[in-house]
Amino acid sequence: MQKEIALTVEGQQKLEDELLHLTTTKRREVGERIKEAKEFGDISENSEYDDAKNEQALVETRILEINQILAHATIIVSPKKNDKVFLGSKVELQDADGDIHVYRVVGSAEADPAADKISNESPVGQAIMGHKKGDVVPVHLPSGKVIEYTVVSIHH
Repeated sequence: MQKEIALTVEGQQKLEDELLHLTTTKRREVGERIKEAKEFGDISENSEYDDAKNEQALVETRILEINQILAHATIIVSPKKNDKVFLGSKVELQDADGDIHVYRVVGSAEADPAADKISNESPVGQAIMGHKKGDVVPVHLPSGKVIEYTVVSIHH
């Protein structure tokens, strides 16, 4: 049974753009690299050919992965009049030290901690879902430690 995948509208668009790039531009580029590498002769000891075939496998795998995500995705549209944290919310949290952290809560397929996009399935994401501005939320970390965040603001 395929797990349901939650995507924001922006996440869906990003995946569709990546899919278009892979199926048009990238496939063609890799095909040209394979063709050029074959022209060098014996492919059994041809590192350019091997590299191009490996890249082709990666491109095709990613195309399949994106198609699977999009086929099983539920697109989450953020209601404009809501004062609770839900998928797609941009949330400002304050920790016990007074430090502010700003995250966007997204589905696991869109999660990118380096870009401050946290999954609704992550410990912080799970903990803050459904909470309102001013709520103090305990977050249970996998290590067993519990940290608390105060919801400072929520934007949709």
